[in-house]
Amino acid sequence: MTVFLLGQDPEAFPPPERADRSGLLAVGGDLSPERLLAGYRRGIFPWYSEGQPILWHSPDPRFVLLPGRLHVPRSLEKVLRREPFEIRADTAFSEVLSACAEAPRPGQDGTWITDAMHAAYLTLHRLGHAHSVEAWKDGELVGGLYGVALGRVFFGESMFARAPDASKAAFVTAARALFAGGCLLIDCQVETEHLARFGAADVTRRRFLHLLGPAVQSGPPLDPVFASLGAPR
Repeated sequence: MTVFLLGQDPEAFPPPERADRSGLLAVGGDLSPERLLAGYRRGIFPWYSEGQPILWHSPDPRFVLLPGRLHVPRSLEKVLRREPFEIRADTAFSEVLSACAEAPRPGQDGTWITDAMHAAYLTLHRLGHAHSVEAWKDGELVGGLYGVALGRVFFGESMFARAPDASKAAFVTAARALFAGGCLLIDCQVETEHLARFGAADVTRRRFLHLLGPAVQSGPPLDPVFASLGAPR
């Protein structure tokens, strides 16, 4: 097994095809905006726990949602028609990160959203690259997700729910808006039963990189999608 050590150049990543079976590719570096964005453009993202060095991954297979593949169960459609939640974007980014970090995960002890990760993605948000989609009810944040948008790709990072169907409503609303706005790929990273219900599926790393290359370089950007989801009403 070969794991590469990153140096000071934020653009220098090894080829993602060199990752080991677990998807681990490299160690070290930093969480600067330049390095994070360079990683995402190559299909590489950081994922590590408190006390570990920064670990960079490129899984094979990759779990993705493609245009035309979104599936919304009838029961959830009925819920969405009642509009129990107010869906907003980018009005509580830091709070969404904190809530994702606190959310319990089956088979997972602790969180990978460390203080350093929180600060790094908050910086990406302030630079206009990272976004949150939030579900609000009676003035309270009850669910949501966050991720990174580059070109016509949305890289989903994490989601949480404090009320039934809250994260599902945020995800479906975001996915519909993204695809309507020209998104070519929603990266879900690794398989979860939750997202599989919505039509996400595995593709090989090779296929993922083939889709990613042109999509991450093409425009127009997805910023208007998040603006369209709006602010508090």
